[in-house]
Amino acid sequence: MDISLSEYGERIRGVRERMSQQGLSALMVSDPSNLYYLTGYNAWSFYTAQVLFVPAAGDLVLFARTMDAHGAFRTSWLPQENVFGYPDELVHRAGVHPFDWVGGMLRELGVVASAAGEQVGLELDSHFFSPKAYRALVAALPEWDFVDSVELVNWVRSVKSLAEIDLMRSAAQIATAAMTTAFESVRVGSRQCDVAAEISRAQIRGTAEFGGDYPAIVPMMPTGAEADTPHLTWTDAPFEDGQAVIVELAGAYRRYHVPLARTVMLGRPSLELQRVAGAVGEGIQAVLEMVRPGVQARDLATTWERVLAMHGLAKPSRIGYSIGIGYPPDWGERTVSLRGEDETVLRENMTFHLIGGMWMDNYGYELSEPMRVTATGVETFTSLPRQLITTGILS
Repeated sequence: MDISLSEYGERIRGVRERMSQQGLSALMVSDPSNLYYLTGYNAWSFYTAQVLFVPAAGDLVLFARTMDAHGAFRTSWLPQENVFGYPDELVHRAGVHPFDWVGGMLRELGVVASAAGEQVGLELDSHFFSPKAYRALVAALPEWDFVDSVELVNWVRSVKSLAEIDLMRSAAQIATAAMTTAFESVRVGSRQCDVAAEISRAQIRGTAEFGGDYPAIVPMMPTGAEADTPHLTWTDAPFEDGQAVIVELAGAYRRYHVPLARTVMLGRPSLELQRVAGAVGEGIQAVLEMVRPGVQARDLATTWERVLAMHGLAKPSRIGYSIGIGYPPDWGERTVSLRGEDETVLRENMTFHLIGGMWMDNYGYELSEPMRVTATGVETFTSLPRQLITTGILS
């Protein structure tokens, strides 16, 4: 399902409402996920400077590298006259920055004076907004009082529309296909890199009905003793008997991500791994039964901690986070975290990656479930076995 023009209008209204609440007269958006959310612009151009100017009222204006500016016309709803391309000689050049040019163009457009002396939001924690970019804007636009927008657009994104939920359900089908490929491919003697290649193929191939998008993160496969550490990828070593392999991946469709993690056991699992797997499964189930509108994020973390404690275990890190649109290097929304101090109240159509990851001494176990908060409870996006996967379990 495509996002309608009316929905883009609702998104912009939501952003401007929050801008008003935060006392912002304008907002400069550089996070590619937020650019996509507000305009539909989608290209691998985020490694160079690009920014969307969002005033409290009036037209949105996008600035990008000249060779990429045309892509906005191809992928977004923005009219061509609202997209400006800066000269290529400003890219990766010492002594200058594209935002020097952007500041001058904003002045030419006559929008600087209206925000003079007022606060203008910047995405100061965006992966692609550099200290040099900040310095260039401050120097070019001294009339503006730049402040941190504190993930303003990300928070608006945290509650999904029905169209977005449908896109995530499609992404979930791709995640299921990719994880099933992992179950079928992780075998003693197979090289880790070959399994990663099969997973990547499944992610991009998608289903017979729709193809997949490139995920924000590559497949992660901590293996054997190295499974005591998260976020490792793969090597060219073969899998060995007795190893547990953690597989974490995502299905992506139209930039919407549904992450998923399971652990595959090659051979007979130890009693300790079985104990941890059982505790994690029990904890995940208890958390899912707690999910509903009105519950605080910390309540889910407390439930998880209580179940683990009953088994003599503890997990110091958060157990999940908000998900939706994603670009490299992350598929999280950088807003709600499921942990003890997060008082965010769950709302219908918030979506999360619930992670039961236990990184122990020389072994690890991970089980996750992507989920949506419904009007009365929870919808899990996938339905794969929620347990330690042993080779042959699906046969």
